[in-house]
Parts: sequence; structure tokens; C-alpha cells
Amino acid sequence: MKKSDTVVFVSGNFFALHPGHVRVLKFAAESGDTLVVGVSATRPSNDVPPPEERAEALRELGIVDRVVVLDDGVETYLHDLRPDVVIKGKEFETVSNPEESILKKYGGRLIFASGESTYSGSDLLAHDNRASQLAPLNIPRDFLERHGLSTDQLINRVKSFSNLSVVVVGDLIVDEYVNCEPLGMSQEEPSIVVSPQSTDRFIGGAGIVAAHAASLGASVDFLSVVGDDETGELVAAWLPDYNVSAHLIIDESRPTTLKQRFRAQDRTMLRVSHLRQHEISRDHQAQIATKFESLCAKADLVIFSDFNYGCLPQPLIDQLTETAKKTATMFVADSQSSSQIGDISRYKNAQLLTPTEFEARLALRDQNSGLAKMGHDLLAATNSTNVFVKLGASGVLIVSSEPSSTEQQVDRLPAFNALPKDVSGAGDSMLTAASLALAAGASTWEAAFIGSIAAGIQTGRLGNVPISTDELTDSLIK
Repeated sequence: MKKSDTVVFVSGNFFALHPGHVRVLKFAAESGDTLVVGVSATRPSNDVPPPEERAEALRELGIVDRVVVLDDGVETYLHDLRPDVVIKGKEFETVSNPEESILKKYGGRLIFASGESTYSGSDLLAHDNRASQLAPLNIPRDFLERHGLSTDQLINRVKSFSNLSVVVVGDLIVDEYVNCEPLGMSQEEPSIVVSPQSTDRFIGGAGIVAAHAASLGASVDFLSVVGDDETGELVAAWLPDYNVSAHLIIDESRPTTLKQRFRAQDRTMLRVSHLRQHEISRDHQAQIATKFESLCAKADLVIFSDFNYGCLPQPLIDQLTETAKKTATMFVADSQSSSQIGDISRYKNAQLLTPTEFEARLALRDQNSGLAKMGHDLLAATNSTNVFVKLGASGVLIVSSEPSSTEQQVDRLPAFNALPKDVSGAGDSMLTAASLALAAGASTWEAAFIGSIAAGIQTGRLGNVPISTDELTDSLIK
């Protein structure tokens, strides 16, 4: 920081960052050369993040030069920093401000920023807590009775996940949420004008499947392809924090897949995908196959999380599933199709397939059959044991064909969360939790129930955040 720089100072509790905070901070950043933000050391309850975490959130905004925790209070820090400008929200203009007397001593200025929101961080926290209390998961206890299941049985099954060793293979994705404030319609053209306020990034695709599995207690190896870019380096640094052992092959011919969602008022307005979908080279396929063989030898479960972006060409799928067969390792698969690309029937002899209705019909080229028949036909076409057909807000259709029986069984579960915030990660969480349950010895019905709870938890929050064992067991108890 040069002596000629104009230093601007802002302080506050920042219990929960909201657009009002961001507007003030942007105003402050534009009012000088160096922006310093002080975070109060106050923590009124455990619902409020500790000051160090609030400080880290401010640093992530990318518009703050320095963040400090005010352990000795704001006035002590002002005496030491001697900023040129102190900025506060407009609501402080008509009240007494202790900063004024300090600033007058050396010629500093106090400016009140306009545009501050009329709600506080504590209001937001209270609102979030009320929302979670008003929207608990809708647990269909009759399903448990119908299949002779008990809550204690399911909880013990979840706890046994810690005994599993899992290999996850598939397309790695980074999900970016750009949170915007809508400003209105453009006067020049019929388009919506927004102001970006903050950006959040989450690991997605097969990466979040690996993170879910590790968070649920399993020992996890993750095998995927990334680009030679900053996003790939970011993910490589993230994965160890999720307790995932990552084996990432660099493909210089493609970027690491990045999906952006521009959101305003809890709604996604626009999605932008930065990706290439060509198949990885034979050399890269060979590298994956060699590594997979060594990992599969010690694994209890293999999860294929295929987004059809080129990481899993058909020859590689055939080779990997053959390796799993030789080592008698259970494997499951999800093959997502956001367009007409994708075919879940590429995976033969799986213990579980988890397509959407659209993906199942696409694989079977069948737009007319009923759901139950479609599930039966998909099992027959793939020689698989179970299929969970994801039906969005209508829940999931379960079709099972146990080896000991010639009769296929069908049942259905509703969506457990009637008020979802973000449905984008529901399928990944269901796939992971249900697959772990099957690998731990659960029946089809146990696995479907545990997977549905995981999906309900995941849709209750924004962005893919790994689900924990405690969250699953707590939801079963309630």
C-alpha cells in the first residue's frame, strides 16, 4: 500500500452477507485505492459463523484488499489505521457515530453510502431458520411398513458406510453460481439488466459424487480428466479437503468443464456451459484403465457418473466394467443426458441404474410405454438388477429384479422435499447414498429410501454441498 493511496475503511458484523453489504462494499472500493474491511469479533449464537469465517467470505468477494477481525474494537483499529475515508450505510446518517471524532483529528472523512438494504444479517439468519423449520422432509413411513423396514435398521446401514472403499469414475464439473440483483429492463433492447453481486463455486459432476461418498464415511478414490487450466488446478486443490484421493489426468485438448448459473431472486435466469464434448484420446483411456485396475482390486463399489462429455467412451466403459466383473466388484451407473446425447443402456450388468424418465425413454427409444413397463424393459436391455427412474417433483419409480426371483418388483417414492431451493444436485446425492447402501448390504427398498432422503436434503440448499452421515440419520429420526 503506497502512502499516496486513498485508504477506505468499512466495518460491520457481516453475520450473513447479502446484496446490501455488497452494494456498500462496491461503493467503498470505488471511493479509493485500498479497501480495508473490519469484521466484528461478536458472535451472538452458534447460528452465526465465527468471525474468521465471515472474514474469509468477504475475501472471496474479490473486491476487498484486506480483511481484519476487530478483536479490540473498531475505534482502536481506526486510531492505528488512520484511513482517509470511513464508509457506513445510509441508515447511520441520523445517529451518533463514534468514528467522526477520530476522523476529525487527522482530517479523515465519513461518507454514508446509499442503497443499503433494509434487512440485517440477523434477520436473514432467522428467516433461514424459520424456513428450515417450516419445510421438513416429508418422510413416507408407510413405505417402511410396506417393506418391513425400521428406522434403526436404516440408521445402522448408514453408519456402516464407513467400512466401504469406493472408486468414482466420470466427468468432473465445476458449478458456478453468479448471484445477481435485477435492475430492470433495458431501454435499448428487450433484455433484462442485472448487476452481479457475488460468485459461489461448487465441485460438481462426478466430483460431487466422490465428495458425497467421502462425506458419508467411505474411503474414496476419484478418477477423472481435467484441462490444463486454472479451474482444473482449483479442483485439484479442493478434492483433498473433501477427503477424496484424486487421480486426475490432464487433457490439454479440453478445458475443465465449468457450468455457470446466473441467478436473481432465487431463480436461475441463464445457464452457460464452458466445455468440449469430444472423446478423450486412446492414450488417456489407457491411463484411466491402468489406474482403474489397481484401484478396483481393493474396492467394494464402483460408481460411474457419466455426463457424456467424452470422459467415458464406449470402449473404455466396456473395459472398466469387464475389470469390475473380474474382481467381483459391484458397480452402478448414472448417464446424464441434457440433450439428445447419452445412453444409460451403455452400462450392462450394473447393480443400479439411475436415469431420469427422459433418459430411460431415450435409451429405449420408447415414448409411449408406461413407467413400470419402461423400467422392466431397461433392466432387460442392460441385464441390470435395479433401476431408479427419477421423476423430478414426482419422486422416483423403483423397479427391481433380484437374482433369486423371476418376478420383477415395482414401487414408488414421492419427492421428500416439497419446497426445493436447488434441484441440480438431487440425482448425484441419490445415486451416491443409494449405491453405498447397496454396497453395505441393503435391500433395494432400503437403498431407495436412503437415496431419497439424501436427495431431499440436497435440494434444500443452494449448490452441491456434500451430505454427511449425521444429516441422513437426523432426517431418519425426525
